[in-house]
Amino acid sequence: MRIYEELFIVRPDVAETEVDPLVEQLTQVITRSGGTVDKTDKWGVRKLAYRVMKYNEGYYTLIQFTSGPDTVKEVERRLRVSDAVMKFITVRIDERLKKIAKRKKAREKRAARRPAPVAHAPAVPGEGAAPMPGAPAPAMPAAPAAPVPAGKDEA
Repeated sequence: MRIYEELFIVRPDVAETEVDPLVEQLTQVITRSGGTVDKTDKWGVRKLAYRVMKYNEGYYTLIQFTSGPDTVKEVERRLRVSDAVMKFITVRIDERLKKIAKRKKAREKRAARRPAPVAHAPAVPGEGAAPMPGAPAPAMPAAPAAPVPAGKDEA
C-alpha cells in the first residue's frame, strides 16, 4: 500500500453537481480494491497556467488516497475516458513523506550532539568594561583642593 495524490481538472462549464458523481465513482473504485480515501478537497474554479482545450479556467479537485499501483491504473483509466476531465496528474507522496521524516530525524540527531550554548552574564558598565560608543563618559571623582598657604595674598 502506498499513498497517492490525484489532482484532476474538470471543464469549468460542467456543473458542480456533475463533479460529485465523478469523485464518488473514483472513491468507490479505490475502496473496492482495498484502498482508503484519506482526503478529498474541492478547490473550485481556478485560472489555468495556460489554455487547455480552449479553456482558461478549470474546476480543481484533489483526492489523497492509500492503495496499490493497480488501483492507480484504474483511476487514471476512468479519468482518461471521462469527457469532463481536461487534465489529471497522479503523484506518489509516500516517498516524499519518508524523505521528510528522515531529514527531520537527522536534524534532531545533530541537535542532540551539539553542546548547549553557554549563557554569559552581561557586563556591568564601569567595571573594567569599555564604555559603549555614544554613551556619556562616567563622572570622575573630584580631586581634593590644594591648600592655600597662609599669609600669602591672592591677587
